[in-house]
Amino acid sequence: MKAMVIEEFGGPEVFVEREVDTPEPAEGQVRIKVVASSVNPLETKIRSGLVKTGPAMPAILNGDVSGVVDKVGPGVTGFVEGDEVFGCAGGVKGWQGALADYMIADVRLLGKRTPGMSLPLAECAALPLVFLTAWSALVDRAGLQSGEHVLIHAGTGGVGHVAIQIAKYLGARVATTVSTEAKAEQARALGADDIIFYKDESVEDYKQRLTGGKGFSLVFDTVGGGNVDRSIEATAVNGRLCSINTRSTHDLSQMHAKSLTLHVIFRSISLLHGIGMDDQPRLLKALCDLLEQGKVKPLLDTQRFKFTQIGDAHRRIESGEAVGKILLER
Repeated sequence: MKAMVIEEFGGPEVFVEREVDTPEPAEGQVRIKVVASSVNPLETKIRSGLVKTGPAMPAILNGDVSGVVDKVGPGVTGFVEGDEVFGCAGGVKGWQGALADYMIADVRLLGKRTPGMSLPLAECAALPLVFLTAWSALVDRAGLQSGEHVLIHAGTGGVGHVAIQIAKYLGARVATTVSTEAKAEQARALGADDIIFYKDESVEDYKQRLTGGKGFSLVFDTVGGGNVDRSIEATAVNGRLCSINTRSTHDLSQMHAKSLTLHVIFRSISLLHGIGMDDQPRLLKALCDLLEQGKVKPLLDTQRFKFTQIGDAHRRIESGEAVGKILLER
C-alpha cells in the first residue's frame, strides 16, 4: 500500500510517499480502508522531534481516521466488513497512523457512522481526538455542571470549538477568547455566550466585566505557554484549570494562593501505555450520541489537503492561520 512517512525528524518537507506492507488485523482489531484524516498539533511536534512519542521510523503519523472496515480480525464482535467507522486509533509508538491506504485499529477505539448522522464520513475524521480531549477535560476531569460559567480559550481552535459545543450541551454559560470579529461570529454560532478579544482586553478587565472580578470556576486552556499563566489568573478561588499543553515552566504560587486544581489532559496515554483502553467505548459513545443528536459538528478550515500534501497541511497549521480542523482526504 502507499503511505506518507517520515524517515527523519525535521520540517514539513520530511514527508515522503513510500510503498509499505499492507497490515493484517490481529485479535480485537479491524483493518480500515482509509477515507480521511485530520491534522492535530501533536503531529507537528512528533514530526519535528519535539515530542518523542511517534511510531518507529519510517513513521506513519496521524491518529484521527475515518474509513470503511475492510477486514475483521479474530475475536471481533460488533464490527463487520463494510461498516463506516471513525476514531483516534494510532500514529504513536506501536501504532501505525492514518496516512496510508489502510490502517489497523483496535475496535475499542472506533465508533460507527450510523444513518442518523448527517455528517459525511470524511468529515468524521475531524472530530475524534479533539472531542475525546474536550470531553475528558470538561466532563471526566473537571465535572462541569449545568449553569457553571466556564472560560474556554481559543474558541475557534481544534479543541476549543468542540469544547464550546460540549459545554453548551451540558448547560454551561460559555466565555471564549478569539482574535478577530470573524472568529467571534464563528464562536457565537457554535454557542459561545461571552466573547473576549484577548488582544484588546486584559485578564483582569474581562474578569471584572464577566464575573465581577471573581474569575471563572472552570477554565480550559487549549493554547499553552504564557496562556497557562493567564488561565491561572482567570480562574476563581477553589476553581479548576484544565490544560492540554503544559510542556513549559510556570510559577504556581498563584495556584497555591487560590487553592486551584490543575488537570493536564494528554489523550494519547491510552495508546502509549494501554491504560484505560476499556473505557474508550464510553467516550466514543458520547461522541456518536452527540453526532446523532446534531449537537456537535466540526469547524473545518477553508483549506483541505490530500494525503500527498501533508507537508503543506503542516505548514498551514503551524502558520497559525488555520481555523478549526484541517481535513485530509486520501
